[in-house]
Amino acid sequence: MIGPNSEQLGVVTIQKALELSNEFGLDLVEVAPTAAPPVCRIIDFSKYKYDQEKKERRVRRSQHVTHLKQIRLKPHIGNHDLQIKMDQAIAFLSKKDKVKINLVFHGREMSFRDQWRSVLDRVVAMTSAHATIEKTPLAEGRIVSMVLAPKADTK
Repeated sequence: MIGPNSEQLGVVTIQKALELSNEFGLDLVEVAPTAAPPVCRIIDFSKYKYDQEKKERRVRRSQHVTHLKQIRLKPHIGNHDLQIKMDQAIAFLSKKDKVKINLVFHGREMSFRDQWRSVLDRVVAMTSAHATIEKTPLAEGRIVSMVLAPKADTK
């Protein structure tokens, strides 16, 4: 058994441990149940739980979860519209998120499927300072998609 100030109290019975924890006004917590004999500690359990949650929050704050953002384009997109979409993509990339560019063909646009390469080349040229191509363009039915990943900082 371990006391409230981390001092060793030796091997004691459960009744004696409960009496000691009540004497200190703290909780008796089993720390290592698989040890022989099991190790118990006298602590303020609510404070212990609060400290654990605080550590978890600190760890979560320092982590960044990468999201996959999607941007949809059409093959006959205007220059200004494309610039707006690429500004959005650059904003996503600056937040360290990946961006999936979907070029969607509707109706008669399917007969102009050879034009998709020029649109995606313009996308790559506009985002080349901020992104690298993670997944090359791939045609899947009416959609041609590619994935851009943020460039690694070389500092």
